[in-house]
Amino acid sequence: MAKIPSLILFILVSFSITNTPSSASLGDKPTVYEVLESYDFPVGLLPKGVVDYELDATTGKFSVKLNGTCTFSIDSYELKYLSTITGVISKDKLSDLSGIKVKVLILWLNIVKVTREDDELDFSVGIASADFPVSNFVESPTCGCGFDCVTANIDGMAVSNGSVTSSSRDFDE
Repeated sequence: MAKIPSLILFILVSFSITNTPSSASLGDKPTVYEVLESYDFPVGLLPKGVVDYELDATTGKFSVKLNGTCTFSIDSYELKYLSTITGVISKDKLSDLSGIKVKVLILWLNIVKVTREDDELDFSVGIASADFPVSNFVESPTCGCGFDCVTANIDGMAVSNGSVTSSSRDFDE
């Protein structure tokens, strides 16, 4: 009777190994953050939590998938990234953006274009724009807390501004 669960476990492990793509089959695809840098943008334009992206290198059309909707505050601005962000990328220019919003007073406005000129990034919502130093975006923000995340290790659990995630602690004591 003990052989049946062992057989099932063996079949499941074998199935998962044969259906896991190898790094060779993935073609060593660069990360979305590396792609941003190749177009002269800082990685901090996207938050942590990107799970996949597609890029048509000939047209610049892209789609970025996050692991969910992401909201955080930076300075006096509240930002919201939807789970899918699309647009067109070229050197120093992100255009036709969809999926990124900024709260201005009581209104949520779509950020439709980001351009880089020297060490400044210009964020446009169509009717208005704001400039920020590139140095503000050298690091990717974290959903929920932006750049102001406080992480503590409490009894083997990582706590970050109220969010709890398990650490690599061994619980087989």
